Amino acid sequence: MKAIVIEQYGGKEQLVEKEIETPKPKDNQVIVEMKATSINPIDWKVREGYMKEHLTFDFPIILGWDAAGIVKEVGSNVENFKVGDRVFARPATTRLGTYAEYVAVEENLLAHLPENIPFEEAAAVPLAGLTAWQCLVDFANIQEGDKVLVHAGSGGVGHYAIQIAKALGAYVATTASGKNQDWVEELGPDRFINYKEEDFTEVLEDFDIVVDTLGGEIQSKSYSVLSEGGRLVSIVQPPDEEEAKKHGVKAGFVFLDPKGEQLAKLADMMVNGQLTSVVGHRFDLTEQGLRDAHEVSESHHAKGKIVITI
Repeated sequence: MKAIVIEQYGGKEQLVEKEIETPKPKDNQVIVEMKATSINPIDWKVREGYMKEHLTFDFPIILGWDAAGIVKEVGSNVENFKVGDRVFARPATTRLGTYAEYVAVEENLLAHLPENIPFEEAAAVPLAGLTAWQCLVDFANIQEGDKVLVHAGSGGVGHYAIQIAKALGAYVATTASGKNQDWVEELGPDRFINYKEEDFTEVLEDFDIVVDTLGGEIQSKSYSVLSEGGRLVSIVQPPDEEEAKKHGVKAGFVFLDPKGEQLAKLADMMVNGQLTSVVGHRFDLTEQGLRDAHEVSESHHAKGKIVITI
């Protein structure tokens, strides 16, 4: 099968096309014939070697953590999926990722993909959508009526967090640049803050939850908009425990734990019109396509999600 791999850490030129052996399913796995995947910042962070302390792989590595496609083969113990099913998943972290024509995925990480959801839209969801869900639901225990601030609402995790929070009955404020205002406002936030023109700390107060997708100074400033007992959840850097304690805030870091049953909930939201993927960039599964996709992601100015069509 065709795959785009890296054989050493480095720049985007390390992404090269190779023919490798098609995977065989273990007893608890299915083989997914890939139709689309998507790009996340972790892809190029692994490629550059930034994640070596957290994730260790043997080369060659196929990057990619999002899968959408059709079940091609099932392992002997698989009960809930059959050949021909449309599925999507955030596969387990291995050196064999989703920049490939076929991917092996454990049954518990899979969710059925409704017929009316395009593969490209579904492929954008798993890593970023599940991260947003786990920030809001698992960590922050979001409740109807909560006031939620989502930083960088035009990003992959951010644009899902806005929609999930609104679907669960929250009041949502978000920050983004003015050039993204029109489409971000279509996602339904109650308050849009152009961070180049307004300081969020001057216009927001008494919030229950902050979803931090930026870290650094933005994370530190976010405590000032939270009520006592509020929750700050970050996906970029663990918050300082002493700083959180000083503000009377619960703070923590979320590193995604992939779960098929949560992905099924997101599929239901997609069918109900509560969750949509904003796909701002599309590339093909080629050496050049992946290099271009990584370049867009590394710019930090991608609109929504970057999808690879296979």
